[in-house]
Amino acid sequence: MIRIIEVGPRDGLQNEPTTIPTEVKVAFVEQLARSGVDEVEVSAFVSPHRVPQLADAETVFSKVERCQGVVYSALVPNQIGMQRALKAAVDKIGVFTAASETFNQRNINASIDESFQRFDPAIETARDRGLAVRGYVSTAFWCPYEGRVAVSSVARVIERLFELGVDEVSIGDTIGRAAPEEVRELLEQVLQVAPAERLALHFHDTFGNGAENALTAWSLGVTAFDSSTGGIGGCPFAPGAPGNLATEVLVRTLRAAGVTINVELEALELAKKIVAPYLRSAGQTPVSIY
Repeated sequence: MIRIIEVGPRDGLQNEPTTIPTEVKVAFVEQLARSGVDEVEVSAFVSPHRVPQLADAETVFSKVERCQGVVYSALVPNQIGMQRALKAAVDKIGVFTAASETFNQRNINASIDESFQRFDPAIETARDRGLAVRGYVSTAFWCPYEGRVAVSSVARVIERLFELGVDEVSIGDTIGRAAPEEVRELLEQVLQVAPAERLALHFHDTFGNGAENALTAWSLGVTAFDSSTGGIGGCPFAPGAPGNLATEVLVRTLRAAGVTINVELEALELAKKIVAPYLRSAGQTPVSIY
């Protein structure tokens, strides 16, 4: 069974240059949830000065009418964000680091080790409250500053996240440069330290490999994928990283391979129409962080 984590409301909107009304975000989240996706990453409890587009995270969570069976998650960088997330009654949190030291410094102004120190208390709090925890690993294939990232480095970061107690790890092709053979190489090593059912892949489509990369991961047993309806996404810390793999493209690709996915494409189209007028150039695909 394929599990789709819709990241459009967070990863898709975080770097838009103009403020998107809170009510539009709420309608976007609600429509995405009605499409049949398994999880919607609603927002992030990060510094509003650093990511102003997500400053209304609490309000969005309070106004969203939740669908039964859908997980409503949020990105949390540290214990301060964790406390905000608890007040918003999130179902699941995500913590984040990278496999590239340079990218981590540019992204969150911390080394990989320092990022673990920051979010370790948040993971502990989440475990105490019975919340599921996801770990994000950015630049798992290529870094915009360091080039190709060593597979062993990625595997070690993933192993450390599981040692801290996360439930799953999302492996990110941050600049969308990964090729199917690189996906296979990485997963063959990572699967030695983590089972496929606890991994997710987060692909970008910079060179048009996103869908094929997803098929490669699926062939190796991975059944969870991050995607963004319309392929939207944005972050200033990863130059050269166009939009995420579009949810509708992922669904069509996997269905063509014979996979049953209970997501309604028509519902995704309606979600796109809700948010498209508020995106840069009325729907032009921006760039993305993971």
